Amino acid sequence: YETLLYEVDGPVLTITLNRPDKLNAYTAVMGAELADAFHRADEDDAVRVVIVTGAGRGFCAGADISGGAASFDDKAPGSVAFSAPGQARAEGGGFVGAIFNCRKPSIAAINGAAVGVGTTLTLPMDIRIAASNARYGFIFARRGLVPEAGSAWFLPKLVGLPQALRWCLTGNLIPAEEAKAAGLVSEVVEPERLLARAREIALEIAENTAPVSIALARQMLWRFSGDPDPSGVLAVDGRLSMELGSGPDVKEGVGAFLEKRAPRFPNKVSEDMPSLYPWWKD
Repeated sequence: YETLLYEVDGPVLTITLNRPDKLNAYTAVMGAELADAFHRADEDDAVRVVIVTGAGRGFCAGADISGGAASFDDKAPGSVAFSAPGQARAEGGGFVGAIFNCRKPSIAAINGAAVGVGTTLTLPMDIRIAASNARYGFIFARRGLVPEAGSAWFLPKLVGLPQALRWCLTGNLIPAEEAKAAGLVSEVVEPERLLARAREIALEIAENTAPVSIALARQMLWRFSGDPDPSGVLAVDGRLSMELGSGPDVKEGVGAFLEKRAPRFPNKVSEDMPSLYPWWKD
């Protein structure tokens, strides 16, 4: 990759946004590479959890606007923010779809400034933790733009509509503790502890849970949490439980608990997803 580092250590993949001289400012190449990296992780059974962080002193300072206003004009030759040669838009929504649909959970380890797309690219991830010096900004209206990368859907789900409105309408920078109080991040740690803490969370998941169960649980929570009643999830969770209940993962999970040992779940997301998955495409 030109803009990322892709490093697998045991069951944990760490993706590092790697343009430190530009505070990891986002380009279309970075977006395409981020999508590719998550697709690779999705297909690799050795990867159980993905951590995303930034190189140097920032996480991502937003879109690279070194080309001036043309950076946001997809018809302009200097456009770098939203298009790239040979980059197909959407089926699946680019990097947002790749992160959201990935069968592996993801953790954003936000090590500094995360502004504009630097913040919104973390919203489809499952867990966000922040360094104490991190700052966030939904600054789109201050640039004549609108919240992008699906953030008008993700952000209210995470922090509630009133908070999402305030942040997007003012475009103010948000300190780490304010982000934690609102639920945007779950933990704030000292900068030198950030990656170690992200890996602790990743290993807690990787060493104790079934890959197929995790893949299903994250989709169930994301997709059903906004429904007006539980009928949709009730139509799915019972059928999933019945199919999984007769499978080897449940036998191993129960056996490991009774024998007081670490589980060794045999099922793989590459080949053992239940027949109902993906239910939302029916």
